[in-house]
Amino acid sequence: MPWVIAAVVLAGCGTAGSGPAADEVDGLRQQAAGALARYEAAVRAVGGPPKFVPVGDLTSQIGDWEPANGDHKQGLGAGRIEAAATIPGRPESSGKVGWADGSSDDMPLVSADAALAQMREVHPGECADCAPLIVTGARLTTMTIQTTRGAVTAPAWEFTLRGTAVRLARLAVDPSTVVRVTPPPWDDDHPHAGLAIESAATTTTGRELTVTFTGSRGPRSEPCGADYGAEAAESDQAVVVIVIPYPHGGDEACLAIGAERTTTVELNRPLGERAVLEVQQGLPVPLTITD
Repeated sequence: MPWVIAAVVLAGCGTAGSGPAADEVDGLRQQAAGALARYEAAVRAVGGPPKFVPVGDLTSQIGDWEPANGDHKQGLGAGRIEAAATIPGRPESSGKVGWADGSSDDMPLVSADAALAQMREVHPGECADCAPLIVTGARLTTMTIQTTRGAVTAPAWEFTLRGTAVRLARLAVDPSTVVRVTPPPWDDDHPHAGLAIESAATTTTGRELTVTFTGSRGPRSEPCGADYGAEAAESDQAVVVIVIPYPHGGDEACLAIGAERTTTVELNRPLGERAVLEVQQGLPVPLTITD
């Protein structure tokens, strides 16, 4: 379907400075259209509109690394994980994902070994000098994870490790049913434009969507400050929020110190089960839904 653009500036435009050039906004709209297309392709890959779309890292760390295990954090980030012996198989074929409203859905599960293999796929080949983390055991439990429909309780494998009290939890839901967006290639010399939102909030039936992002510390009326508006590019499966800055001035020398800022955009219809995506890479962000 054609993308729909809803534009609402609710952050206060003030009187100083000016907003972005028209071609800059057009470029952000093109990025948003690409993000919507990639998300819809990811939805089709799992066979249709999904209910369960995790956001962010699917592995969590329980506890803190001891001083003697200082390089384990880097090793974990590079997927340097090995099993000391055979670890348990899949005790159940499915498990329940529990939603904030008290409802739940059955989801197919993977074995502990398959979950461990997923953890190894993160940045393979990096940190070749890091000692591998040795998994000594696994048990099926649950973890809280952020999704495009708020925080949920989901089945997870919890792994114990040799030589540390730290444990690792990994989502146990079969990845074939999980929407994972592949972002466009990143080029440090030519990064994607726009401010990436970090979270979003809305109500069950309302059309207003409030987003959080890192912006200037002060308002537009102050030196180095800015006010912010937003546009929303919408499809049947997702919404991309474009944050539009209105800075105090364009030639100011300002410290690179940001602050949490928010702005609100009105959608063409309530969000429903659609995902909210940031504009830089088109990745879903955590969502809070209130009554």
